[in-house]
This record gives sequence, C-alpha cells and structure tokens, in this order.
Amino acid sequence: MVTASQLKFENNPTRRPKNPHKDSPTHPEPYVVSPELKKAVNLAIYLRRPLLLEGDAGCGKTRLASAVAYELGLPLYRWDIRSTTKAQDGLYEYDAILRLHDVQTQKAEQQLPVAQAETDEEEDEERVNRNPANPKHYRKFGALGKAFQLKNHPAVVLIDEIDKADLDFPNDLLTVLDEPWEFKIKETGETITANHKPIVIITSNKEKGNLPAPFLRRCLYHYVDFPNDAKRLQDIVEKHYQIRKEESPPSDLINTAIDRFIAVWNEGGLFKKPGTSEFLDWLKALHTFEAKPYNATQLKKDKLLPYRELLFKLQQDWKKYAKAS
Repeated sequence: MVTASQLKFENNPTRRPKNPHKDSPTHPEPYVVSPELKKAVNLAIYLRRPLLLEGDAGCGKTRLASAVAYELGLPLYRWDIRSTTKAQDGLYEYDAILRLHDVQTQKAEQQLPVAQAETDEEEDEERVNRNPANPKHYRKFGALGKAFQLKNHPAVVLIDEIDKADLDFPNDLLTVLDEPWEFKIKETGETITANHKPIVIITSNKEKGNLPAPFLRRCLYHYVDFPNDAKRLQDIVEKHYQIRKEESPPSDLINTAIDRFIAVWNEGGLFKKPGTSEFLDWLKALHTFEAKPYNATQLKKDKLLPYRELLFKLQQDWKKYAKAS
C-alpha cells in the first residue's frame, strides 16, 4: 500500500514503477519542470492539498498532471470543467432514466414468449448485467469518485480550467477536498470515503476573475511562467525529442527557431500568444514538412514567418504576420 506521503516527484520518467496502475498514462511526458514548480508539487503531495496552477495559455499547466502520474505510476483522472459543470459531476452521475427504461423493458419481456425474450437478452448483454432492483448499477463515478475508491494508492486528479464554472463551483468542491474527504450518493444511500487522498492539480486561466478566497486558502498556489528564454526552450526541445525518440533538428536550426519564436512571443500586440506545443509543431514542420527542410540561414533571411498557421490561431494575429516586415 502506497500513501501520498511516501511519494516524491523528481521529473524523471525513468523512475516509473515496473507495475504502474492500468489507468496511469502509457507514454512519458516530455515535460521540463523548474525547481520551484517541482517543490510545489511535492508540497501538495506531502500536505495533501490541491495545487492551483495559473499562467499564460500554453505554459504547460495541464501537462504537468500527466508527467506526475506517469513518473509515479499512478492513475490519472481528468475532469474538464465547462460553464455548466457542477461539483457533483466529478463525484458521480446517476442515470434514473436508464433504470426506468430497464424496468419497463423487463416488464415487457415477461410478457413475451420465452424464445423471443432469450433472443432479445442476447442482443443486449450490457442490460442483462444490470438489475433495476439494484440502484448501484446505475451510478457512474466521475474523476474524484474514482480516485476516492482506490484501495492501494492515491490517484492524480486533474481539474482543468476551474475558472470556466460558475462562482459557487470552487467552494462546493471544498466540502469534498477537505476532512473527512467523503461524499454521499443519495440514490443508493452510500457514503464514499477516500481510502487515499488524491493528488489534485487544478488549472485556471482567470477567465472569470479571481477564485473565491475560501477556496484559495485551501489550495497551494503556483504561477507557471511561460518558458520564453532560450535556455528553457532548448531544454524542452531536447527532452521532447529524447522521449519521442525522433531525429532532432540541427542545433543551429533549433537556436534560430527559438530566437524567432521568442521575438514573436515577446512582441506586443498579440491577442493569443503561441504556447510550447505550437512551438514544437512549428519546429517539426521546419525540419521535416518539406522535402528540403529549412536551414538556419534560410530561416534567418526569410522575413515572412514560415508556417505561421501553426503559431497563430486568431485572425488579428494571423494578419499581423501575413506580410513580411
């Protein structure tokens, strides 16, 4: 049995256990973590508190959860938040309509000839395994619900873009992500208590302003800076190609691409700045898309930014770089 206090994240995928959980990510994450962010992750694991990450879009907030879950061999349960999301959605869903349907179908089958009823059951094996008399057959656990049920180790739960939900949502979560770490299923009468408190990573883009103060007090907070300096981007490129086991572009092309990307990123006037994933796609296109790849000299001389469709996703930014300056 593994507890959260026995776990430590080192940003080293080779530490992955030989027998990871079946719901653990299957591929390593080419993620470069600053010493400060690594310390924040380990504090969250040690103190059993949610880790709230903020930062520019594309700075790597979401991918951190995958890197942690892969290295530690833990299951990763992702909960993508929308404007209509309620706190219960991450705990469980109960399908009362399906249960009613099964009751009606069961009654109808009792009135059919035996041979016909047996044929219908063979066509719906999943329904045969459900019993309308047992309400537990009609509840489905969400990301947190799955994490609470694990017997031998904690899970990593990613709550992505929490700021998209209404203002009550973060505070509603506090009733679950705090002692006694449990929730009730009213339809079945069950009380689900966490065997292991999950490692909870929450991301926010501040789309609706600041999160409620009670929620912030419960969380550890870390602002993820975008890696807009050459050394950090070089580390990301190196790790990306090392883990992907792909041929890396020539070093002079990498350096030139980084210089141009940083110049674009730091220039004012962009409505949506490109992230690290866009940069890596752009570098790959420079290196492999054409039969004759770009070289560093060509990229320096080309005033029109090549493959700008990989970097810019809004009309205003697209037009800004549509002409050579």
